[in-house]
Amino acid sequence: MANDLLSSMHISASGMSAQRTRMDIVAENIANAESTRTDEGGPYRRRQVVFQATPGQQQFSNIFNSSFNSNQHQSVKAAYIAEDPTPFRQVFDPSHPDANAQGLVNMPNVNSVEEMVDMNSAARSFEANVTTMEASKRMFLKSLELLR
Repeated sequence: MANDLLSSMHISASGMSAQRTRMDIVAENIANAESTRTDEGGPYRRRQVVFQATPGQQQFSNIFNSSFNSNQHQSVKAAYIAEDPTPFRQVFDPSHPDANAQGLVNMPNVNSVEEMVDMNSAARSFEANVTTMEASKRMFLKSLELLR
């Protein structure tokens, strides 16, 4: 039983870690929403976190069967950070130092509204994992209390 409670805490902790990474990347995107020059050259390109279930990718039947085995559990991790391939926004500003001959400036492909929605979603997911961890902790403490 203690293993089940610790497993649920491990799963919640991995979810919190993944969502924290997602919030960090969203904050980076918002901070660079107007950056027209990067070390790689050109404007900043929006980044997204790609999540992966651990351990590895499994077939549905294996995941379904593992749900009956208390020694196996799935958690999540931030597998890698991907760059968004959508095209850059073009803004007419002939006075900008990065403007081309037509007066157009390539601006980052960051949409602040979309980033705020992503931040809100990550925060809600983080809160859900915190709630699950707190519930697991309460159950664990109640179990210890019953064993006295």
